[in-house]
Amino acid sequence: MKSITPIDTDKPKVQVKDVDFELVKPTVHHLAIIDEDPGASSLPDSIPPEGGLLRASSPAFSIVSGLSARKAPPASKNDVRPSAGSEASATAQQEVEAHRQRELRWISMISSVPAAQARKNKKVRRLLWEGVPASVRYLVWAHLTDSKAKRTDNVYYKLIQRDPVPAVTAIERDLRRVFPEEGQLHDGSLVNVLQAYLTMVPDTHYSRGLTVIAGHLLLQSPEEDAFWTFVSLMDTHLRSYFSTSPAQMEVDATLFGKAVEVNDPTLAKKVFVDMDIPPASLCRPWFSALFLEALPLEHSQRVWDIFLFEGVPFLFRVGLAIVLRCKAQVMQSSERDNILNLLLHPPSGILPDTADAFLELTTAVKLKDGDVLKQRAKLFDAQMKRQAQSRTLPSQTSSMSSTTAPSISLPRR
Repeated sequence: MKSITPIDTDKPKVQVKDVDFELVKPTVHHLAIIDEDPGASSLPDSIPPEGGLLRASSPAFSIVSGLSARKAPPASKNDVRPSAGSEASATAQQEVEAHRQRELRWISMISSVPAAQARKNKKVRRLLWEGVPASVRYLVWAHLTDSKAKRTDNVYYKLIQRDPVPAVTAIERDLRRVFPEEGQLHDGSLVNVLQAYLTMVPDTHYSRGLTVIAGHLLLQSPEEDAFWTFVSLMDTHLRSYFSTSPAQMEVDATLFGKAVEVNDPTLAKKVFVDMDIPPASLCRPWFSALFLEALPLEHSQRVWDIFLFEGVPFLFRVGLAIVLRCKAQVMQSSERDNILNLLLHPPSGILPDTADAFLELTTAVKLKDGDVLKQRAKLFDAQMKRQAQSRTLPSQTSSMSSTTAPSISLPRR
């Protein structure tokens, strides 16, 4: 295991609620099966705002919603009218200033809105839909997950020194496959984070999605910060997906299949009946990796921004947006494997060019988030009761019932 060294005190920090946060430039990366956008560009350098809280060159890559600017050539002195170059330069500076103001608004929000109340705050929701600057994204994610409430001094360092967990070999294998080019994750940090978590929550069933999520957090933030955000993210939203019981994933897959049918019955029939693709074959890789292996990085970053506020129903919306966007290609194909691969890894040419345009698709689907939450709870409770009852039946009855159909059936019509 890698040893942890103190954070460099010379790096810029911001103090929120008496806690110092290091402003870390996120690494622009891509998973092994996700293509980077070759057109992504960074904003030009400019003077930092007063106070010194923000870097002189914020990492406003294409990850940042609504921002994309390039340096323009200087205008000629002989031009009487403003040149196209000077106009482009002025526009770029305006966008930089708008980006800086967004950074400051987020810093102010983190300072003024308690983390425990952030997901109930309409102002926070509005800011999220407007966009999260990459320079403060990990601070925003930590605030939305209320990771400070979970954090306990020295616990992380003790956990990573325990005996290696049984899943360490699988973690190292998935690390090589998912992040082959991200050398900073091969220094032991990702193994440390998952070693600590699986030691602290031993009933967690390891799967590839844990490596994908933990690695993504580590590329945004310092190691221990990433760990506590991971803990909070799992506890609030995802832990049931990595349980030894598949009940929650089965329930969500059932509800997702019905949601597709409500939005487009013909498409649902083609995918789930004609091609015999169970909804779980889509939901399991999508939901357990939070779409990081399905969407371009810019899109998945924005999905995370909104998901951490809205919760699991937003995952349904993202899945519906992908399925509906791929309808033409799905209806034209007669190969099951081709359709499954298309939906799990939609080509960039099918998806909207910008992350914000993709988010607009998620708002257009037919889905009532409140109903999803109610049905999830109702079906999950029913599933747990059936499992509890089955454990109390005589062994011969249990043996007979093991040959019956699953208690939660997937949509077949």
